[in-house]
Amino acid sequence: MLRSTTPRKDRGFSLLELMISLAIIMILAAFTVPRVMNTMTDIKLRYVASNLGGLLQQARMQAVRRNTWYSVLKTVLPSGDAAFYAHVKGNAYAAGDPALPLATLETGHIGPGSGAPNEGFFTGGTFAINPGVDNPSFNARGLPCIAVANANTCPQNAGQGFAIFLSKPRFTGNLAWAAVIVTPSGHTQIWTYDNVGTWIQRD
Repeated sequence: MLRSTTPRKDRGFSLLELMISLAIIMILAAFTVPRVMNTMTDIKLRYVASNLGGLLQQARMQAVRRNTWYSVLKTVLPSGDAAFYAHVKGNAYAAGDPALPLATLETGHIGPGSGAPNEGFFTGGTFAINPGVDNPSFNARGLPCIAVANANTCPQNAGQGFAIFLSKPRFTGNLAWAAVIVTPSGHTQIWTYDNVGTWIQRD
């Protein structure tokens, strides 16, 4: 009886070995892919929050520079995209206004009542958060103010700031959350939610 003289190490993998390897890869992927996709969503939303903070600061600087008040409002752009934009005295969006379009499935909510988890972390903090009926605005001193469009004024409400909550669906079906906070001094803070009950300041 003839026996093969081919060394075993040159025969390659058997079908069973390949199937076992493939099963292991699929099991590992089932655990890692959702985490990677969720992390990507979290990073993208944090990037949006950072850009929104920049838009708020841009409105603040323009208010000081032009000695008037500026507001940041929500709108729908001609392209159909939802967006935040900055405009003098809270006027309607016009071409050329600084704007931050929101991607598909990204939502922005001004003030409490957004559905964000543990909103009380902000509303029960060291300063009051505007209840949401007013758009974030800045007066000529760069301080948060409550715009009164008909009266053409924006009086400051000392000790009060603003909050904008952002959300985006994650791969696993829950929502990623971020918050942009305007302090009573006019500075912005970027926060993200870790999905286990804690808001973390990122700026």
